[in-house]
Amino acid sequence: MTSLVILLFISFIVILMLGFPVAYSLGISSFIYLVLSGIDLFAIPQKMYAGMDSFVLLCIPGFVLAGNLMNVGGITQKIVDFGNHLFGHIRGGLGYANIGSSMIFAGISGTAIADTASVGGIMIPAMKKSGYDSEYSCAITAASSTIGPIIPPSVPMIIAGTLTGISVGRLFIAGLIPGILVGFFQFFVNWYMSKKNNYPKGEKKSLREVLSSFKTAFWAVLMTIIILYGILGGIFTPTEAAIVAILYALIVGMFIYKEIKLNMIPKLIVDSARSSASILILVGFANVFAWILASEQIPQMIANSMLELTSNKIMMIILINLLLLIVGMFMETISAIVILFPVLLAVTRSFGIPDIQFAVMAVLNLIIGLVTPPIGVCLFVASKIGGISLARISRAIVPFLIANILVLLLVSFFAPITMWLPSLM
Repeated sequence: MTSLVILLFISFIVILMLGFPVAYSLGISSFIYLVLSGIDLFAIPQKMYAGMDSFVLLCIPGFVLAGNLMNVGGITQKIVDFGNHLFGHIRGGLGYANIGSSMIFAGISGTAIADTASVGGIMIPAMKKSGYDSEYSCAITAASSTIGPIIPPSVPMIIAGTLTGISVGRLFIAGLIPGILVGFFQFFVNWYMSKKNNYPKGEKKSLREVLSSFKTAFWAVLMTIIILYGILGGIFTPTEAAIVAILYALIVGMFIYKEIKLNMIPKLIVDSARSSASILILVGFANVFAWILASEQIPQMIANSMLELTSNKIMMIILINLLLLIVGMFMETISAIVILFPVLLAVTRSFGIPDIQFAVMAVLNLIIGLVTPPIGVCLFVASKIGGISLARISRAIVPFLIANILVLLLVSFFAPITMWLPSLM
């Protein structure tokens, strides 16, 4: 490893510690390397554009805008209301409704933080009002948000596929079974915790009320079905699915639920553009950084170093899982994927692990990191909504973390969970 590469890493870490966003830390450290190595600085815009010039990346602003339209248009509220009518009479019913809402919401938003903020804004106050502990209400909301980036569509999987050439459509399909497993394992945790703490039952709704709630939520649920069936059935690509989601959310929000007004749309577009731009700038600078690493053969060096540690496939999978779980606690998911995924992919390929299986494993690892103390981002979001300390939610999240890690182990060591559905394509 040359002195310039060492300087590249040191400058990246120092700039990051100074509080700069990851995107700018990658860009500035790459700039320093190029200046000192005498490489033409035109390489920066060229490599940035090459990284962002992908048809698949168009679905990121699409799904971000669709999620914003869905929140403002009342679709999230209708999903949660239906879950409450369906499960509310069971002990811990609001917990089941919380998880179930996240599973439906996952088919639209594609991000864990969006799920925590949107569903949490409705469910956490409702659970506290019904007699649930504040920490449990926040913990189950944060934990269920991990389903969002696993069940398609998934922004992290879009990034992983774009960086490595893996089919995004196949990645979406591969995440379906693991996402459902996460949901069902969390159902079990909620059942156990509700029984242990004697959480309340709600009033049982009549069949007429349940059907009425479903009728109201029908258009919201149908949106998820259209997106999933469209992608799984090969009717449209992930990018086309994002456009369909925007049009659908707009029509439902404006003409059926009538909660979106014309004067709200410009602000929604601007907010979505800002969120999308931050992701795309990160991808662009990361491509410059990755190009430097590739030219210096750093991925091969890291892969060889890891292979020297052990030649045992099981031990290597455990090491990679531990690395990604730790990184996921401290680094934003997309940033971690951009930096680590191509490097670790070289290692897993040498052990014969399918690319799609590793991609789902990596995304699930990093998403679990978002709800892992001490600095899981989703924990901060949920604790802020619930008005409790991070220490309280950190204790309550432990059973859900155990459930998530059990699913992670299944995904890591049992390939058919991720490979069966893609093999049918």
